[in-house]
Amino acid sequence: METSTPARATEPPGTPAPPRLGHSPALSSGAGRAVARIAAFAVCQAAMIAGLGLLITGPARNLWPLSAEDALNDAFERVRNDALTTASAIASGAGDTHTVVGVTVLCCLALLLVPPLPRWRAALFLALAVWLQSLVFLLITEAVDRTRPDVERLDASPPTSSYTSGHTGAATALYAGLAVLVLSRVRGRWGRPVAVLLLLIPLLVGLARLYRGMHHPSDVVAGLLNGGLSLFVVGRAVLADDAWAARPPADAVDIAVAAAERRPGPSREPAVVIVNPTVTDTATRDRLRLVLAQRGHTDVTFLETTERDSGGGQAADAVRGGAGLIVACGGDGTIRAVADALAGTGVTLAVVPCGTGNLLARNLGLPLDPADALAAALTGEPRALDLGTISGDGIARTHFTAMSGAGLDAAVMGSTSDRAKSALGWPAYVLAGLGELRGPRMRLAVALDGAPALHRTARMVLIANIGTVQGGTALVPGARPDDGLLDLALFDPRGAGGWLRAAVVLLRGSRPTSTATGAHGGPVEFFTFRRAELTFTRPQPREVDGDPVAPGRRVTAEVRPGALTVLLPAGEK
Repeated sequence: METSTPARATEPPGTPAPPRLGHSPALSSGAGRAVARIAAFAVCQAAMIAGLGLLITGPARNLWPLSAEDALNDAFERVRNDALTTASAIASGAGDTHTVVGVTVLCCLALLLVPPLPRWRAALFLALAVWLQSLVFLLITEAVDRTRPDVERLDASPPTSSYTSGHTGAATALYAGLAVLVLSRVRGRWGRPVAVLLLLIPLLVGLARLYRGMHHPSDVVAGLLNGGLSLFVVGRAVLADDAWAARPPADAVDIAVAAAERRPGPSREPAVVIVNPTVTDTATRDRLRLVLAQRGHTDVTFLETTERDSGGGQAADAVRGGAGLIVACGGDGTIRAVADALAGTGVTLAVVPCGTGNLLARNLGLPLDPADALAAALTGEPRALDLGTISGDGIARTHFTAMSGAGLDAAVMGSTSDRAKSALGWPAYVLAGLGELRGPRMRLAVALDGAPALHRTARMVLIANIGTVQGGTALVPGARPDDGLLDLALFDPRGAGGWLRAAVVLLRGSRPTSTATGAHGGPVEFFTFRRAELTFTRPQPREVDGDPVAPGRRVTAEVRPGALTVLLPAGEK
């Protein structure tokens, strides 16, 4: 087994540099060509709408139906009443700059961050359509100078031309864009009704702008046209099956892998990739295969976890089959199961985060993008990390890599549904935790490394091999996976003041480590140990690396120093 990355052989001058790991010319999306075409069509769009505006304000201003616009604006002024004025303010607000920008940002973040998969094309489509509409609007207002209707205006007049209606154009790009995404991406009976409601919003915004005396009817029509053309141009570039930014061919990954395999270089040991199919899609697997090929791993086998076997059986079979590298792609539960099978074998593990928490990957300094994490690991070196073992009544002896616990955190893990985790990601745990804060306090005895037992009350007990959780919070400050020790944290805040003091301790990022004495250490206590025995007066909910296990009254934890060999980026431990 290799313990370091060999230097790349010297290549003759003029040899092209290898692509960045996980990338290849075969996977090019044509984004550069698409940007150029969007720009060209945007210029044509601006010129066409501006030319229409110059026609409206010039030779055609006295022709019907333009000659009837003043009468229509007067009619809107005559029918005003309090109820319609309030309704028009609400409708007009839907196209306000702040509203459009805020809704666009929130929708794009939701498309990118909410599992199961980032919908980057949809987010790019929405953001570019709104931006393109705004850019064209600004160009048009510079080219066409049109005064606003000669009626009482209900809003302050911005220092821009009445032509076109910016509110209407922005609302069209945003809400009609969302309607397009709903119709193209959402299956079910409610997709069409939602799309219809979204399409009505730009029309209501335009009607409100007329009612409030801010625009001529032709300004609103031009706004609808600007927003609609922006959607067409960007949608043609991003969403269409034959889009200008064309998708790579179906066999693009095969082409890239074959090219990587032909590249001169040392042949590496056989690799097995263990994937959790519920959180790892086909595109991610293809990128992992390409990264491995680019690093000389041509003998690669992919194995899927199952409901009955979360990775341990597959890892054990891979070790018996002579694999020199195991890649675990999944959440903390998958990583734990694979690590349990690899403990003490010396077989190298590469951690690829694909789950909700990914605590071990975060603490090891790995990127959270799966292909980037694998690339970083393969360009690093093997390090020996500690594992914890845990057992008890109802818990067969097993290893854990990150954290195990009892009480509040275990109750949260058990009460967080898979649907909530899929929809919200790790914030689902926070929401579940709010409902568990009033859970009963537990009584326990703690015996550390053979010392006399300490008697405590607590709301939460954590046995930690790593210290940081989501959001960068150091829940167990100072815990390290390579120090030959495990850390014990007892959380026992009482009232709002106790929770505040506990938060202050955690925010400091450092801790006073308690000694094995009988003195109580306040809302949070920390200990380090090699072996701990915890006994509760009543059965408590328990978890191992985020997976709930049967409630019970006893937990025994012990460290196994250096039991797991993990590939880490240079400089990370």
